[in-house]
Amino acid sequence: MPLIFRIALSILLTILPAAAAGQGKVKLHGKVTDANNDPVEFTTVRIGGTATGTTTSLEGDYTLTCAKADTIVVYFSCIGFREVKKTLIDPQEDVALNVLLPMDTELLQQVEVVELKKQTGSVDRLDIKDIKRSPDASGGSVEAVLTTMAGVTGSNEMSSQYSVRGGSYDENSVYINGIEVYRPQLVSSGQQEGLSIINPDLVGAIGFSTGGFPAEYGDKMSSVLDITYRQPEAFEGSVSASLMGASLALGQGTKRFSQLHGIRYKKNSSLLSSMDTKGEYDPSFFDYQTSVTGRISERLTVSLLGNISLNRYLFTPANRTTTFGTSTDAKQFTVYFDGHERDRFETYFGALSVDWRPSRGTSLQLLGSGYLTNELVSYDISGEYWLDQAGTSDIGGELGVGRYHEHARNRLKASVLALTLRGQTAVNRQHTLSYGVSVQSEKIMDRSREWELRDSAGFSLPSLPDRLQMVYNLASHHDISSTRLSVWAQDAWKFNTSAGFFTLNAGVRLSHWSFNKETLVSPRVTLGFIPDRHPGWGFRVATGLYYQAPFYKEFRMPVTDGDGNRTIILNNQIKSQRSFHLIGGADYTFRSFGRPFRLSGEVYYKALSNLVPYEIDNLKIVYSGLNESSGHAMGLDMKLFGQFVPGSDSWISFSLMNTSENLRGVRVPRPTDRSYSLGLFFTDFFPKVPRLKFSLRGIFMQGLPSTSPHSSRDKGYFRMPPYKRVDAGLSYALVSPPKEGEPRTGLKRHLKSVWLGLDAFNLLDITNVASYYWVTDVNDIQYAVPNYLTRRQFNVRLSVDF
Repeated sequence: MPLIFRIALSILLTILPAAAAGQGKVKLHGKVTDANNDPVEFTTVRIGGTATGTTTSLEGDYTLTCAKADTIVVYFSCIGFREVKKTLIDPQEDVALNVLLPMDTELLQQVEVVELKKQTGSVDRLDIKDIKRSPDASGGSVEAVLTTMAGVTGSNEMSSQYSVRGGSYDENSVYINGIEVYRPQLVSSGQQEGLSIINPDLVGAIGFSTGGFPAEYGDKMSSVLDITYRQPEAFEGSVSASLMGASLALGQGTKRFSQLHGIRYKKNSSLLSSMDTKGEYDPSFFDYQTSVTGRISERLTVSLLGNISLNRYLFTPANRTTTFGTSTDAKQFTVYFDGHERDRFETYFGALSVDWRPSRGTSLQLLGSGYLTNELVSYDISGEYWLDQAGTSDIGGELGVGRYHEHARNRLKASVLALTLRGQTAVNRQHTLSYGVSVQSEKIMDRSREWELRDSAGFSLPSLPDRLQMVYNLASHHDISSTRLSVWAQDAWKFNTSAGFFTLNAGVRLSHWSFNKETLVSPRVTLGFIPDRHPGWGFRVATGLYYQAPFYKEFRMPVTDGDGNRTIILNNQIKSQRSFHLIGGADYTFRSFGRPFRLSGEVYYKALSNLVPYEIDNLKIVYSGLNESSGHAMGLDMKLFGQFVPGSDSWISFSLMNTSENLRGVRVPRPTDRSYSLGLFFTDFFPKVPRLKFSLRGIFMQGLPSTSPHSSRDKGYFRMPPYKRVDAGLSYALVSPPKEGEPRTGLKRHLKSVWLGLDAFNLLDITNVASYYWVTDVNDIQYAVPNYLTRRQFNVRLSVDF
């Protein structure tokens, strides 16, 4: 063979294998999730025109290798979801492809739900589709639904604050898109609070834990509420209006970009006018939030979260008449007011995150956030009061007469800047490592001055022969800067054995605070188990050491001088409150009346130490500023969850709890102690009128311990009356949600649904007590005059989804 041909043949034999290798294989991998960002397990992933395919794991992950081609078509299908088709043009050797499967509404109407998902971890996933149309005086907030859960009790119907298993309102972490958010510090009543920081129109998924939560969540010792805002896939929107306000939400999404905006306005003057104190209520609450996500590439995503909240509360009281006591010893308290209250709460919040997937099993997120609050509470209110024996004059008469003057000029500015790096690495299908580090800078400016002058039966209180002294006064003038550093790591392990399916989450969290030079170590473990022999059962246990890192109110310590003047000093020796959790729980799924149900139960014990005692007056929490008590909380939480009516979720919960605190040598209940609570959330469609929906929300719980003003429980306390409230609502679908493939013409083709609703707040017109006003009669006897909450009110609402 000529030399030239042998050289050419040699070159050809060298090129062909290389070309074949270049046309070899393409590795596809990614995650399949639903609209709530939850993984969709057992999804079929197949390559069009071939027999190549696989299914997703329990975490929704998949890996697939196929022959390389100019165009590859990938199909994703799962029962209950619409099939998704993805076309890859000239794919490279390694392709990350994450897919969101939309629900198949037509198929779901034909598929019967045979079992509800069991909870094996410490964070439960909640369904939020019925929140917006549920009867709620606060406007359909997420927190209002939480207060019907086992182990959770709310403060009152005008507030979004809640207590979990005997903890204070400050012991609950709240996250939105992985960023911890804060509440205003100076709010002392539900009238001032306004809108919840969580916009229910934007919510896509809710995770909630009443204890034993993983190390990825911060230093609070009662609960975690983890909110994820949804990412629209196309243009969408909703608008609602009622007698108490209005809201608008707009969203738009493509493969590369999504945006979601929400505006809310609330003005609940009509609700406040049902209270005993009459006058001119002029509240105005405004909130704007946005969530924007841009997908730069398959591996790089940039997200923005923003919030502006402007809350104003103006009140000019006129008069008040309150009747209290018993049928045989009724008393009447009458006040005529002069003055006004002007409060302002402004919150600005923003966060920017960059998500990067350097490899198939690893994702990293760099997140920077800033929070700024500007709060002002200002009032000058005086009043003249009469305390009389109710009834005819021959039965009783005047018991006391007096006047008072309350003054406050409280100003607080706070800023929190945080930088966080977190990551997640899937070692294999069984192990997922999560880790993170965060540094946070805090600056707080506090300027407070408040006092109260009281004249009872012609004598100022306290009655001193040589001078006039306020019955109460307090001053604070502080500027503080501090830095917090936290590091955490955890491993989520899922594995099968001959006994059943196990999930194990173990981690540790370390944190340091520059203000008190304290370093904390918080180990946490959760174990879940579903037995093979009894798959209807699910069991879980959790334990860990949790800390309540002081923010600001906890280390404000009042000091009284010889003249009775109280001044706030900051205790830089304060230590974090500590709680050791021990939790055991079980879920049992079953069918009854042809419908699926889930019965859940948990028992818990929390050993509490380094406690900072506090007292509650309405929503105002006053801390002692010292680690001077210890205690415990234990109880039983039960919940029956099910679809009593197809397509509509309902539940009933019941809790028993015992809390105790050793306060200066005296054993007393904790300020949020409620021995029992019952919650109900029920929705039902009328069988013969499928467009008409009925919703019921009920709460019945024991009253809180209460003390006289500026006192503490070790000196004496009594129980408020039980809190009882039922809210009911009717919703009629003027335009029903469309069925799959249903043709629509005219204006209806632009609408998803239109609902007209009527709500009855406090349906049974029960007078619940928020707090007490204390007066002294001519015999130097003190009376606790109840400050009643709102009475029965009706509300009309209209909501449109498009």
